[in-house]
Amino acid sequence: MKAKYKKYILNFKNPSGTSRGILKTKETWFLVLEENGRYGIGECGMFRGLSYDDVPNYEEQLEWLVSNINLEKDSLLKSLQKFPSIQFGLEQALLSLASTDSFELFPSGFTTSENPVEINGLIWMGDTAFMKEQLQQKLEQGFRCIKMKIGAIDFKSEIRLLESIRKNFDSDQIELRVDANGAFSPNDALKKLTMLSQLDLHSIEQPIKQGQWEEMKNLCQQTPLPIALDEELIGITELAQKELLLKTIQPQYIILKPSLVGGFQGSQEWIAAADKNNIGWWVTSALESNIGLNAIAQWTAVLDNPLPQGLGTGSLFTNNFTSPLVVANGGIYYDTSKNWQEHLISDLCI
Repeated sequence: MKAKYKKYILNFKNPSGTSRGILKTKETWFLVLEENGRYGIGECGMFRGLSYDDVPNYEEQLEWLVSNINLEKDSLLKSLQKFPSIQFGLEQALLSLASTDSFELFPSGFTTSENPVEINGLIWMGDTAFMKEQLQQKLEQGFRCIKMKIGAIDFKSEIRLLESIRKNFDSDQIELRVDANGAFSPNDALKKLTMLSQLDLHSIEQPIKQGQWEEMKNLCQQTPLPIALDEELIGITELAQKELLLKTIQPQYIILKPSLVGGFQGSQEWIAAADKNNIGWWVTSALESNIGLNAIAQWTAVLDNPLPQGLGTGSLFTNNFTSPLVVANGGIYYDTSKNWQEHLISDLCI
């Protein structure tokens, strides 16, 4: 088996705001395997400023993997423990190589167009007018679950926007989630959570910055609004540490981004630890191209989780790859009448 990798820059259609700043581009790397004339493709979606493996020697690690690709899979994954996005790319590429269809990694009702996966509609940070415009678009697209990123503009303005939604749609019509990306301080977080809870929200993601286990534990004990850990999971690679974190903090939910938590294997460990502690969970993409998103969506479909998932990011880029993934009526579909971009395999693999 031979291997190589290729860097690719994804360009946002519109600069996208988070509490960490404005995103205009997103780097990603494709791992390509070749054996007996067949190809396998996986995406290593490292996320600058967020990923555990955002380190200077990232590409050196990819070069090491390419040189050692014929080692056993488990040995490779263990050696890549500090590089979760590369672990995930390797898992995808091996599944892709073994499949009769390079892009069907987890055959299910999803990949035969029968069963879409329900997803949330994502509203990015910006001024009030921009956020209202996005909201209107999501409602017109049939989403029943809306996720709004908060923490970048004035909190009172964000509250007013959420209030305006609730005046027109109750929680039976629209489920509202918010994501603070760690923007609140431990001193005022509970007060803000109390204000938000009056709007009948489903949950809030990562209200305070990760790494403050005691503060987060106290919040999760006192909160009137369910808390979902997101960034808190990043960098926790040992199973014993995963179990300790969840047992200590006892959040209401955790959110799994395979590119950030060690791919399918790392995510499955988190799921097992969450189930053991009666903690809910759902899956979210982390701004991968349609190649990585396809892998996450197919895997999520076979997990059969009833909650809306966070998989609607494929349309954010001007130069994403054309694929059968379609977002419509509040879900993501695999439209078998559509094909992957005509020259995708030859462009990446040859």
